[in-house]
Amino acid sequence: MASSSGNDDALTIPRAAINKMIKETLPNVRVANDARELVVNCCTEFIHLISSEANEICNKSEKKTISPEHVIQALESLGFGSYISEVKEVLQECKTVALKRRKASSRLENLGIPEEELLRQQQELFAQVSEAMLVLMRLE
Repeated sequence: MASSSGNDDALTIPRAAINKMIKETLPNVRVANDARELVVNCCTEFIHLISSEANEICNKSEKKTISPEHVIQALESLGFGSYISEVKEVLQECKTVALKRRKASSRLENLGIPEEELLRQQQELFAQVSEAMLVLMRLE
C-alpha cells in the first residue's frame, strides 16, 4: 500500500515506539537503522491492511464505528487467525485498565463534596503548611 503523497510520516508509527519495542523484544541484539526502518514500514503496512479490512467489514454490517469485533474478523479474513487469542487477551487488559481509570476518576465525584469546596480546603492546607514553615524557619 505505497502512498505517493508527501505526508507519509503522518501515516507511520513513531520510530521511538518501534525502537522501544525492538529493544524490549531483543535486548541483546543490535539492529541496523535500515532494518528498523523496514520494521516501521512493515508495522505501518500491517495496520493499514487490518484497518482497511475492518472498515470494509464495518461498512458491510452497516455500522459507523469500527469495533474490536470488526478488527478480529479482519484478522481472520486476512489469514491472521493465529493472532486472535492474543488480541482478545490484550483487548481484555485494555478494558480492565479503562475500567480502573473510570473508577479512579469517579472517586472524586463520589465524595459528595463540591470541587470548589475541595479547592478551598486545599488552599487552606497550603496556607497552614506555609505558616508552619515560617515558624520552623524562625526557630532555626
